Amino acid sequence: MENGRGEAEEGYDRAKEVKQFDDSKIGVKGLIDSGITSIPRFFVHPPHSLPATATTNPPPPPGSNLIPNIDLSGFDSDRRSIIVDQIRDAASSLGFFQVTNHGIPSQVLDRTVAAIKAFNEQPTEIKAIHYSREMGRSVSFFSNFDIYRSKAATWRDTITLRWGPNLEIGEIPEICRSEFVEWDRQVQRLGETLMELLSEGLGVERGKLKALTCNEGKTMVAHYYPFCPQPDLTLGIDSHTDPAALTVLLQDQIGGLQVKKGEHWVDVQPVRDALVINIGDLLQIISNDGYSSVEHRVLANHLHQPRISIATFFNPSKREDFHGPLPELISLDKPPLYRSFTLAEFFTRFFTKELGSKSQISYFQL
Repeated sequence: MENGRGEAEEGYDRAKEVKQFDDSKIGVKGLIDSGITSIPRFFVHPPHSLPATATTNPPPPPGSNLIPNIDLSGFDSDRRSIIVDQIRDAASSLGFFQVTNHGIPSQVLDRTVAAIKAFNEQPTEIKAIHYSREMGRSVSFFSNFDIYRSKAATWRDTITLRWGPNLEIGEIPEICRSEFVEWDRQVQRLGETLMELLSEGLGVERGKLKALTCNEGKTMVAHYYPFCPQPDLTLGIDSHTDPAALTVLLQDQIGGLQVKKGEHWVDVQPVRDALVINIGDLLQIISNDGYSSVEHRVLANHLHQPRISIATFFNPSKREDFHGPLPELISLDKPPLYRSFTLAEFFTRFFTKELGSKSQISYFQL
């Protein structure tokens, strides 16, 4: 058996240790509460996958803004064409941007972050009621959705909500129920606006992505990153691209999110009241590479206050529908780059492999 550094360790049963951790239902927050000073071996990553401080994140030139900030004010006025151009440029080049003046009140943002913190800082026995890896559940709490498939675990706990007709509001933990419902209401409206602007950026009709129900299938994942005693040995989330069409992310002011730009990782600096938007694999496919999903990761939290983020993934709602490059974006000069597939096939593949880079999108390439 090898540890995360590739060194042989006799007598170490990784599968047994992972199962013991998962069966305990305490999450990484519970490990910290127990007083540990070193992380379990199955959280340790090989050195090549960990940040190299000297080369990974070179300082940007003074005054530069590596992650575009786009002001959405006046998106329904004569500023709309400017906003569409800015979003198209960011979505096609970097795949990431932040939006301000998006219409969601700052108090809603603050209450949502506070609700995630409150849920995770309850006693373990209360949180454990919701701890489950059962795929069919509308509400679940766990640590590392791919913990049994990944080569190394990452330092975070997550509560997931799958919004839809099967979700009973009463299933949402009471401590964060009203905040989650309000957040969903607000982010739904923003998602519809972004889908329109992204459609126009592709040169197709404004309602095209909406017609594909890209704003109807929603999953919310709320991550809690507690202090990590050995942040140089693990990650908060490993490098990956999102499988969704579009992701809207609310992060607190702690920082730690990084995006791969060329060969370097750059920080997505928190901007007060801004939301991070990124293109997912599905939208890269639908746009026939007009937009790009990009690898990103989260560093392990070295601070003694938790980092909190809430991502809403927007997807089509009908798993039996076929998806592929939009016919309007295919020509003799730009043939389709991907085959068609059902949403069921797309997500079955995602949930049967470990979180990774762009292997998901490569699988569907022609």
